[in-house]
Amino acid sequence: MGKAIFNAALSLISFLIISGVIYIPGNALAHEEADHTVKKAKQPVIVMIHGMFVGPWCWDPYRNYFEQRGYRVITPTLRYHDLPLSSPPNPGLMETGIRDYLTDVEKEVRALDQKPIIIGHSMGGLIAQLLASKGLARATILIAPAVPRGINAISWTGTKSFWINRQRFGHWREPLRPTFEGAIYSSLHLLPPDKQKTVFEKFTYESPRVAWEISFWYFDRAKATSVDESKVTCPILTMVGAEDRLITPRIARKIHNKYKAVSTYREFDRHSHFIIAEPGWEEAASSIEDWLAENKQRI
Repeated sequence: MGKAIFNAALSLISFLIISGVIYIPGNALAHEEADHTVKKAKQPVIVMIHGMFVGPWCWDPYRNYFEQRGYRVITPTLRYHDLPLSSPPNPGLMETGIRDYLTDVEKEVRALDQKPIIIGHSMGGLIAQLLASKGLARATILIAPAVPRGINAISWTGTKSFWINRQRFGHWREPLRPTFEGAIYSSLHLLPPDKQKTVFEKFTYESPRVAWEISFWYFDRAKATSVDESKVTCPILTMVGAEDRLITPRIARKIHNKYKAVSTYREFDRHSHFIIAEPGWEEAASSIEDWLAENKQRI
């Protein structure tokens, strides 16, 4: 009798131990997955939108910087911007307008589990303005942003950049292809020479329609680049490099003044249009981090 009770007790103990061994890790894994989900939900999201002729690769320094500081970073690839210049351009670029880019990014933003902070560079800065006017941003950072309708962006250096990048007359009837000389003059002139070619090899084609809508907005009856500033209510940080040849400080200040009720303006010496990835890019990234902290209660 005693032996039977002992064996029964031993069997029960063994069962409990085995059950514990099997159950506990599974339970721990479930908790771990739940904690990861909660942590991900608590992480503030930053959506970084690239500009003309480039892709999400240009955000690599910023992505690493902000991910290391607890942000979840998303870098969409604008439509047809996934082909290098060594490949034929996607013919779809000919029918693509700024609103197509906006629609694609807006879809990604609306699919998020929270309203993001939006950072846009160059043309991406114009898309960021359009998204902000739709109430889709907690805060918006405009880095050397392309101008919305109504702002004169003509400058000597900008005109020269356009001319150097012109391949030939009639180039508006095909996807736009930048020239190496044009890229260096307009945006890569502060990169070390050995980096200029490496970066240019990552460039891609651009839609002539989009370039026309931005550059010649006064002819665009559809008003594709129009932004209603009264609907932009989130905090805005407008940034530019003092040596920017495309979006000069004079032009950037006009954009800042359009949103003056909610915008902060910052200008950086020894920086150009490629401020997000040229030597010393950390200065502007750190400034964004500080501004976000300063406006934490408003964001």
